[in-house]
Amino acid sequence: MKFNPKKDISPKYLFLALSIICIALLTLSLFSDGFMTMLRGLFGKVITPMQEGVSNVGEWVEDRFLVFGDVKELRQENETLKKRNEELEDQIARNQAELTELAELRQLYSLDQMYPDYNKTAARIFSVEDSGWFNEFYINKGLNDGIYEDCNVLYDGGLLGIVVESYDDYARVRAIIDDRSKVTASIGQNGALCTVEGSLSTYQDGYLTAVDIAKDAKVSVGDRVITSNVSDRFLYGLTIGYVTEILPDPNNLTVTARIKPAVDFSSVRDVLVITDRKQEVSY
Repeated sequence: MKFNPKKDISPKYLFLALSIICIALLTLSLFSDGFMTMLRGLFGKVITPMQEGVSNVGEWVEDRFLVFGDVKELRQENETLKKRNEELEDQIARNQAELTELAELRQLYSLDQMYPDYNKTAARIFSVEDSGWFNEFYINKGLNDGIYEDCNVLYDGGLLGIVVESYDDYARVRAIIDDRSKVTASIGQNGALCTVEGSLSTYQDGYLTAVDIAKDAKVSVGDRVITSNVSDRFLYGLTIGYVTEILPDPNNLTVTARIKPAVDFSSVRDVLVITDRKQEVSY
């Protein structure tokens, strides 16, 4: 026979049993303080550490959530700052490029004012030969812009070179430091004729040479060397450079001068091309 507590235990007996337990505990509490103290101590040793452990776990979990929240917020702030830093770096780079371009435009303007009698147009270099110097290069303007073969090219403080080939939208320029270049020039107080020879080798040492200068020509260190009016390809009066040294020749009839070029050929970007050509200009 199966026992069923709901049917077999009468409620009055259950009530009676609970009443007896309560009376017994009350009596013990009145007459046995030691037992209750022991009972409370037992509960304190068992329950209190459990409560503290649960409390500590709760605090640890709460701290972790706070830390995770802080980390997430810090990561978001870090990403925002990184993006802002990149934007500022880009802006600084643009500003520096604009300042460089402005300086170059000012330089071209000053150069333009040095030779007001000639028509000119600005052009940008887009390709350079692999010699390490700007001895031969290409510019982004050509026949469509009025640039033809033999147009003279200016940069920095004077003559840079000459156009040797021109196409619709670009042209090839040969600088005066190129080994193939020769420029008929005037030197000294009385404008003595000479030939400035291009040479990458001597330019690396900081100079070009002006040869075939008459021995009795009045030439001094510091004199300006310019293109001569008898040159068949270069316009008159363009600055080539300045005399740094005068050397006697073995024939005892001529002297050679070392010239410091007016142009820095190590870094060139924008140039001025004189659209007038020597054969079209009368003096």
